[in-house]
Amino acid sequence: MLEHTPEAQNFSLITNGDNFWNTDIKSIQKDLQNLKYSASPFRLDNLIAKINARKSAFNKDIIIITDAVGLEDNQTKSFRKEDNVYFVIPVAEQKNNVAIDSVYIQQTLDSFYEIGVKLSANGEDFKDIPIALYNKNKLAAKTVISFDTNTKTINFTIPKEDFHGYVSITDKGLAYDNTYYFSVSKPSKTNVISIGDTDKSNFLGRIYTSDEFNYSNFPIANLDYNLIDKQDAIVLNELKDIPQALQTTLKSFVMKGGNLIVIPAQESNSGTLNSFVSNFGALKFNTPTSNEKKVTKINFSHPLFSTVFEKKIDNFQYPTTKVSFGLTSTTPSILTYDDQSAFLTSLPNDLSSVYIFAAPINKTNSNFQNSPLIVPTFYNMAQNAQKTGVNAIVIGESQPFVTDAVLSKDEILTVKNNSESFIPVQQLLNTKVKMSFNDNPAEAGNFGIFNGANPVQNISFNYNRTESNLSLANPDAANNFKEIEDIETVFNTIQTDRTDTQIWKWFVILALLFLALELLIQKFVK
Repeated sequence: MLEHTPEAQNFSLITNGDNFWNTDIKSIQKDLQNLKYSASPFRLDNLIAKINARKSAFNKDIIIITDAVGLEDNQTKSFRKEDNVYFVIPVAEQKNNVAIDSVYIQQTLDSFYEIGVKLSANGEDFKDIPIALYNKNKLAAKTVISFDTNTKTINFTIPKEDFHGYVSITDKGLAYDNTYYFSVSKPSKTNVISIGDTDKSNFLGRIYTSDEFNYSNFPIANLDYNLIDKQDAIVLNELKDIPQALQTTLKSFVMKGGNLIVIPAQESNSGTLNSFVSNFGALKFNTPTSNEKKVTKINFSHPLFSTVFEKKIDNFQYPTTKVSFGLTSTTPSILTYDDQSAFLTSLPNDLSSVYIFAAPINKTNSNFQNSPLIVPTFYNMAQNAQKTGVNAIVIGESQPFVTDAVLSKDEILTVKNNSESFIPVQQLLNTKVKMSFNDNPAEAGNFGIFNGANPVQNISFNYNRTESNLSLANPDAANNFKEIEDIETVFNTIQTDRTDTQIWKWFVILALLFLALELLIQKFVK
């Protein structure tokens, strides 16, 4: 555009992130030279809506410059019939592209985290790609990765300390997806309480040990409701009845990001249980039965077990239960009985999960406490992903974030780094703050959450990877419109079309004039 747009040409330019209305090429020269990657994926219908909102007495010439990656057929229905639409679709000379898709904690060791970096290769015939890990802009590790499949995961080991950095690759494809920013917080003790009879809760004390957890058990009669908001996870362990006040408090607790684990009592009423769990999602307890059943299937792909097993196993020690409630749910089971009904399932939300067992797991009713599954299951159910996992948010996705902070009425949290600062939408939740970022920040990177000048927590943002695969271009969506080879000829084409339109109009006018003259001559001249 800088090279081929006539200086006297007046136009408007809309990008994914910027709008330049009624301008000329000289006025926006520096802006074009400094255009950054946009955090928003290409959506033609959204851009056309902006154009249609600008009323004009004249028909518009609309030029779409796109590689057609992410272009969908229904997006082209936004054009007005009276406007002239032109497409310039450049074709990528290099369609090979490697992207960093995600970073996650692969394994938790005594003093280290083993993190997994997942990469995808779009195209074919890839050479070795260098990959480097940085913490606070200092090189922490570097290696080379070879692609024998389209996806690859490589592991790095980092200390169990605050990590605020990124992983980066170097390839000859698109550059916007070559860096993935992430933060990991130094582990702090997880706060867990169980509510139920002490004798039935002893097994939890052996799982939630004092080196990693602050754990206590309370019989329902001795429960201090003020403790609930301070917890990361709560276990309802075989309560015969759940008081209404506790139900209301636990609903608020889950909405604020706490995990809830529900183990029914054999004496529980299914109707009462259903009334309680309806606060969290679509799940139903059925009438209990006394048939002994075996737990025979593990959902290895469920987030609860994604980092537990190195390989899938078929012959593990099958736990059994004597009395169980049937569970009806639309969510996938985590652990499944031999009759394909759920033994353990979950109701996830944006901030936390509610885990629900189908049967009591006391030693009289089940041998689940003796199973090797008991420790990883309850350990992971108590962990809050935002507190113990990798912190990496995709810009533009409506993903809320909760941080521990006690604010006065006049205080607000700010998210900033050296180049950008913004105030997220925030909601006070007693000792926590729930934030929504909408389309912020404008650029991917590592940021800090601040209360005034005081740092609260590190946070990282990344661009969406939806346009990383260049083979997904859909130029056919523009078939019903005029295509122009390049931007160099687009203004000449528009001028020619306008001129042709004007000449056509003159021919029609002259034809009608000559027809009228001929009729007059025939009438008056003999």
